[in-house]
Amino acid sequence: MELPRGRLLAVSDELDAAELAALKFLSREHVPRRRLEAVRSPHDLFEALQEKGVLEAGNLAFLRELLYCIGRIDLLVAHLGSSREQVERELRAPGGARVPPLRYLLFQLSEDTTEDELMSFKLLLVKELPKSKLTRETTMLDILTEMEKKGLLGIDNLSMLKSLCEKINTSLWNRIEDGLNLFGQEEMLITEEERGSTGGSGGHLVSSVAPYLPGNFNDSSQLLEAYKMTSRPCGVCLILNNHNFAKAREGVLEHKHMKDRNGTDVDAAALRNVFRKLHFRVEEYRDLTAEEIRKTVNIFRSEDHEDKDCFVCCILSHGKKGIIYGVDGQEVPIRELTTSFTVQNCNSLAGKPKVFFIQACQGDAFHKGVTIETDSGEQESSVERDARFQLDCIPAEADFLLGMATLQDYVSYRSPREGTWYIQALCQHLEYSCPRGEDVLTILTAVNQEVSRKSCERDANKQMPQPSFTLRKRLIFPVN
Repeated sequence: MELPRGRLLAVSDELDAAELAALKFLSREHVPRRRLEAVRSPHDLFEALQEKGVLEAGNLAFLRELLYCIGRIDLLVAHLGSSREQVERELRAPGGARVPPLRYLLFQLSEDTTEDELMSFKLLLVKELPKSKLTRETTMLDILTEMEKKGLLGIDNLSMLKSLCEKINTSLWNRIEDGLNLFGQEEMLITEEERGSTGGSGGHLVSSVAPYLPGNFNDSSQLLEAYKMTSRPCGVCLILNNHNFAKAREGVLEHKHMKDRNGTDVDAAALRNVFRKLHFRVEEYRDLTAEEIRKTVNIFRSEDHEDKDCFVCCILSHGKKGIIYGVDGQEVPIRELTTSFTVQNCNSLAGKPKVFFIQACQGDAFHKGVTIETDSGEQESSVERDARFQLDCIPAEADFLLGMATLQDYVSYRSPREGTWYIQALCQHLEYSCPRGEDVLTILTAVNQEVSRKSCERDANKQMPQPSFTLRKRLIFPVN
């Protein structure tokens, strides 16, 4: 029986060059190297997989796994009549996953590597790999592939990769190590040198692949259903953007150092752009007093959300612990705003996710580890102070998510030209990961990782964001 060529061609037509490279890399255990090098299109790859018996008529499980690995859930649905949940069930079944754990973790390494880190890999490998393989166009997948070809990387040879990662960014290696531990393959972490010193076997390890779910090591989370997010528009994204604090400086002596929040419009523009792409109706309000903030929130609390699936509120302002400031320097408790959307106060959002992203001061302490300014207003500084979510900031009921830019009592950072570390990372990761079907908590974990890697050049201070939530289901913002 022939393969369903029409469906394969449809899938092939929607994959770009980078995605083809990813599919080839993930297929290396199933197609000989020379055959893979001859592949010029996704359809060529599908034919090569068919030749090796990996793709068969009536059984496209491996293709579904590949598309799942690279995050093309849309193609699973549109052309293979499948779904994320179906593929996850297949991968949990014994023998269901055909991409070996190390192969997938190496692919994830390539996805996590930044441009600067990629350049560092190239510089450190200049004596190991041909110059023709270390050009400007060389990707991290190209480097990993070439290292495998040269015998510098393999299932029983992770020494050089570990050494490179430790020199460039040790968290890259930690991801590999954590992944293999979770896959029950700790023995693969024994490096060549360690085998020699312990007298252990240096032979090729046979991979006993436990069922796994690419991109998420916590199987229980994948068993959860997702919130309905099919309405168009999906819901309202309310942006409260406070920039000019002249009223606060004039009104209260203790606020005389409360500076204007230069750079906040960069954040607001990024939020508008990404949430419009995610099918939200964006409403932005600028420079509100405390009372105007309350009135504005009350307008949206009273709105009928019956035909919507979600509500998002983004607050960009000064503040202190558990508080945001109006431009008049008056306080509004965060809990007062979130409680406005409980079942009692906004019944049309019952059972639907209520999401708050708050960029507002909560403390003055520093994490040790661009021009930057303060959002605290309590002392003149070049640092923006933001806060961790307090347990009393959201109601004790389900379906709330609150994202704060940093831990309780600590500072976060804002550039007058580039916006805040947290909001910019949030928007970038939403734009990149939502089309790949990732849930919001996974995205916020990636935001944590990116922001925590940064440091203030002047004094090496760090920032650690923290989301808190009472969500009952996976929250996935669709782009289609």
